[in-house]
Amino acid sequence: MSQQDQATERQDQPTPQQVRRWRRYLADERAEGAVYRHLAARREGAEREILLGLADAERRHEQHWLDLLGAAAAKPARAAVRSRVLGWLARTFGGVFVLALAQSAEQRSAYASEEDATTAMAADERVHGEVVRALASRGRSRMSGTFRAAVFGVNDGLVSNLALVLGIGATGTGAGTVLFTGLAGLLAGALSMGAGEYVSVRSQRELLESSRPDPAAGAALPDLDVDVNELALVYRARGMSATEAEGHAAAVLARVRAGHDAPEPAESAYEEIGTGWSAALSSFGFFAVGALLPILPYLFGLTGSSALLLAAGLVGLALLGTGAVVGVLSGGPPLRRALRQLGIGYGAAAVTYLLGLAFGTTVA
Repeated sequence: MSQQDQATERQDQPTPQQVRRWRRYLADERAEGAVYRHLAARREGAEREILLGLADAERRHEQHWLDLLGAAAAKPARAAVRSRVLGWLARTFGGVFVLALAQSAEQRSAYASEEDATTAMAADERVHGEVVRALASRGRSRMSGTFRAAVFGVNDGLVSNLALVLGIGATGTGAGTVLFTGLAGLLAGALSMGAGEYVSVRSQRELLESSRPDPAAGAALPDLDVDVNELALVYRARGMSATEAEGHAAAVLARVRAGHDAPEPAESAYEEIGTGWSAALSSFGFFAVGALLPILPYLFGLTGSSALLLAAGLVGLALLGTGAVVGVLSGGPPLRRALRQLGIGYGAAAVTYLLGLAFGTTVA
């Protein structure tokens, strides 16, 4: 072999850094494909087919890195921690939470700036992110009512009862008084949240119900005057143009006069709101759970500053947790959402604490 051929062969050999990077990409592609297969195993119909299609795409990316690695692929690397955790969540739980995490993972793909990845692979990852976003949005819609009640209930309980406990505790009142004040705040707030959520959901459902087409109106269709065709006015009122409304009305009447049943009225999409009782019970329970944390130190016999500090610490951790969950499910940065939640909660509690101090000093 000539010196020139030897030099060309050395240039074609990947560097150790490239090999390590390719192995990591290979491991991540295998892990992401497994995530989609685990999620597909928990679903049926179109969602299952879509997830299996994503898994096949990850297998194509996997083959790209196998081709580059050649014999070096025999020494596989471990996938990134986030990929392994995501795989465990997909195997264990599935659901919209895992889809939201998968969406974030696709959006963080490094292929756009990776010289050894093809432009098609980078484009694939972008499109995968949109596919997963669409799948996750279905789950978000299905859980929107319960999720809203959970987030609002827990956060209201955390913030309002922490503010109440800190405000009363700052006055120098005895621990027993603070405890019973916190328990009263828990019960009053939970009942108020439950009642308010029931009224809110029932009112919203009733408003939507009043906007649904009247099924009985279909029985009058055979008796309409074809030349006047006032049915077209119905479709124009629903947003169609005059031409579209005339055409649609003519088609409906032709169907009815041919002996077919009248078309079913369109359903209003109010199922996502949930029922009044389910929303009320959820809000009551979630508020009570959140409001319980600030009084836990007093339930276990702590008093004074130690009880106040522990209450604030427990609530702070809970606020960070709920903020992070909201961030993950909404596709946003979890840390930013967590810090925002913490800042709002602590800000409200700090105001009442300062007022409690001022009031206690004035009384003294």
